[in-house]
Amino acid sequence: MKKTIFFSLLMISSIAMVNSDFYSQQLTFPRVKKAQINKGRAIETLLSSNGIDSKNFEIFLRAFKKEQKLELFAKNKSDNSFKLLKTYDFCATTGVLGPKRRSGDRQIPEGFYTVNFFNPQSQYHLSFRINYPNESDLVFADKLNPGDNIFIHGSCITIGCIPIGDDMIEELYLFAVRAKSNGQNIPVHIFPMRMNNMSELKGENAEFWSWLKPGYDAFENTKVLPKVRVASDGKYIIQ
Repeated sequence: MKKTIFFSLLMISSIAMVNSDFYSQQLTFPRVKKAQINKGRAIETLLSSNGIDSKNFEIFLRAFKKEQKLELFAKNKSDNSFKLLKTYDFCATTGVLGPKRRSGDRQIPEGFYTVNFFNPQSQYHLSFRINYPNESDLVFADKLNPGDNIFIHGSCITIGCIPIGDDMIEELYLFAVRAKSNGQNIPVHIFPMRMNNMSELKGENAEFWSWLKPGYDAFENTKVLPKVRVASDGKYIIQ
């Protein structure tokens, strides 16, 4: 998805990202304003029915490549544990199970990420980007061209991103924008599959997947986000 974001957009979103009223800034863009009209009431209902304050919440996104599912969790900022609010289907996919390691490999990354950019004028309706390559990826990925610009977006085409269609991205984008406006650094965990049965995950990526499993298990068992750090050798350490 390189070349889909123009320098002017980068500047606009960079300014908005540091503005405390990020949500209001985003609503100045026509597609975000339309999304608010289309999805605002549904979002309020989904939050309130789960006992979550619509003005002071955080979200967590968890994706599974094999199942082609993207889960949205949310919680009050004062709470520790998250509740599952909704599951979105990938409407297209690409690559195979395993991490992304270079530009052009068509792989959806696997690992522990955060959202680092919002594009309200995306070629793919609306989109937000994860911070691939992260510290771990940079240890293992191609040193000259690891790839970048991995988004969760609308439309139903992909060469390494997670598309959920225009209708669903309007809802999810608003959730993410509002969480960002609440001051959250939004976590996104991407797994090859639901990791209850590791016997299905064999081969050259088995060791890498074994680093992901403790993070999967920790959240699965408690619904509390684990603390994740990256060791000097690129290994994920769950604390």
